[in-house]
Amino acid sequence: MIRSFVAAVMLSVLAACGGGGSSSGLPNVPDTGGGGAGGGGSTLPTEPTLEEYRDAALILDVATFGPRQSDIDAVAKEGVEDWLDRQFEIPITGHEPIVRRYGAQFGFDSQVSPIRPALYRRFAFFENALTAPDQLRQLTAYALTQLFVVSETGVLGNNPVGLSNYYDTLLAHSFGNYRDLLRAVTLHPAMGFYLSHVNNAKTDPAANTFPDENYAREVMQLFTIGLYELNLDGTHRLGPDGNPQPTYDNTDIREFAKIFTGLAYAGSADAAPRFGRNQAVLSAPMIMFDDYHESGEKYLLNNAVVPAGQSGIQDIEAAIDNLFNHPNVAPFVGKQLIQRLVTSNPSADYVGRVSSVFADNGAGVRGDLKAVIRAILTDPEVSTSSRIREPFRRFVAVNRALNASPVEGSDIGVTGFFVQNATGQMVLSAPSVFNFYSPFYRPQGGQGQISPEMQIITEDSVVGFINLMAQVLYTDRPMHNHSELSEMRLDLSDLNLLVSDTQTFLLQIERLFFAGTMSAHTHEVLATALEDAAGLSAQEQVKLVLYLALISPDQATSERNVLR
Repeated sequence: MIRSFVAAVMLSVLAACGGGGSSSGLPNVPDTGGGGAGGGGSTLPTEPTLEEYRDAALILDVATFGPRQSDIDAVAKEGVEDWLDRQFEIPITGHEPIVRRYGAQFGFDSQVSPIRPALYRRFAFFENALTAPDQLRQLTAYALTQLFVVSETGVLGNNPVGLSNYYDTLLAHSFGNYRDLLRAVTLHPAMGFYLSHVNNAKTDPAANTFPDENYAREVMQLFTIGLYELNLDGTHRLGPDGNPQPTYDNTDIREFAKIFTGLAYAGSADAAPRFGRNQAVLSAPMIMFDDYHESGEKYLLNNAVVPAGQSGIQDIEAAIDNLFNHPNVAPFVGKQLIQRLVTSNPSADYVGRVSSVFADNGAGVRGDLKAVIRAILTDPEVSTSSRIREPFRRFVAVNRALNASPVEGSDIGVTGFFVQNATGQMVLSAPSVFNFYSPFYRPQGGQGQISPEMQIITEDSVVGFINLMAQVLYTDRPMHNHSELSEMRLDLSDLNLLVSDTQTFLLQIERLFFAGTMSAHTHEVLATALEDAAGLSAQEQVKLVLYLALISPDQATSERNVLR
């Protein structure tokens, strides 16, 4: 029934597609800003202007897991800069405590627990994405998971504490210094397992074994400098032959591989530590066994030499410094953070401005992520840029905007139980170290534009998301098959009260789901549908308009090239 309903609606929507324009399409609404003087000489509170509401909707679209009306009202009143200041200071809401809460309730033994323990860390993610007050930090950490990829595979998939601890490591460093983040990731056992530098021993000529090169390669290619030399604005530096210049070669990989030897799991507290034999504890940093660390000089990038005779940790510190101070790091990392937060195709000037802040935050500090995030989110291009919205984040945003909550209890994290099947994504579940999609992906027919998210936008994921929205809005949903967990419900009460006023209702929809920039075409489709549904109850009218809005083409993309 849902499938046929979806097909019918999609046919009508697709038949109407075309035209549209880039303005909001909303009727002119009087600007209510300005307040004015009250009796006795006092000043009445100033109502935010339409532009301030639009700015609020936009910053919440790019800097949180989705706006709620209460958030839009608050940001419109306090301003974007003050909101950013407040977000930077909110204490961290961790994932591991939530995982341990579920473990205390249901157990960590998969043979005993009625719920697969591997799901606990997914529940933790959704709980914080939907309810945590430190939304900017939560979203920044999510962006970092797509740069510093680890994924549920092998021992990781069976260790929700370890994966949630890794996520909390990203949270802890999201507004810190990139060098500290790189060091913490390097020493985290989840990364050690995933990129195989845990229990990585020095060269043994007798056994003809050599250090594993996996992490040595990826720490350069994916985490710091990329494949080619870059200018500060992210463009390639060309050699005399006119071609891009590689940043490293196989010799560099072998030298860095020597650096990352001697690390092993911290092990359990009740057993003597032994290299290669320690219990796989994934919630404590790896420790160094110098007897298994490659001694001798190492030759790193830009002619740097790591002297012989140092401890293994000293060698790692030197290697992290060598990578962190490479001129490529600022544009390579800065551009990817812009892509994950704002737009897939930032201009070279945008990348250059952000890279300059990475190189120096204004106080002589390199790698200050708080300053970098602020520069990204307050850049002039934010209001004119666009990107494809990830299906996964679209789903999370719908649940935030509509205040999803459990019927009883506190199991809000179960909201995303089956979402991976419908969207092709789940946090910390990428198919490879290269994430769900490449930051350089250019779809066919894209006129040369980069669109990473389009790499997972397939017929299956499009239909899957459409059906998911129908399931969310039109069916009773536990969205899971465990009687031990609470059912989830959306709160449509506020929208039910507004639906009789078409102009106000669609303005609310625009702010919540379109970052304040609904196209004229979509506005017309929704207004017509609302008019045709006049005989339905308020609740059914709201569901119909929400459904059409959430599957519309310009809700799947964030086009922000509206006139300001």
